[in-house]
Amino acid sequence: MNERISIHPRICHGQACIRGTRIPVHQIVPMFAHGDSIDILLAAYPSITRQDILACLDYAASLAEEEVTPLDDAVITP
Repeated sequence: MNERISIHPRICHGQACIRGTRIPVHQIVPMFAHGDSIDILLAAYPSITRQDILACLDYAASLAEEEVTPLDDAVITP
């Protein structure tokens, strides 16, 4: 992931982007989540690769893993 995703304060306001592009991760992940296939994403963004898309998903997953929200026992439902 670190080889394909970059964060630089002067590129896209410091948002995580696919390295060597100005395509932010937050643009790719929702498209995939809403049903676009890797082939559709590759057609829409010919400058990226399958590995770039997978790195975006890996990056998003790592952010979700780091986010821990303590839950009150009263909030937990079966």
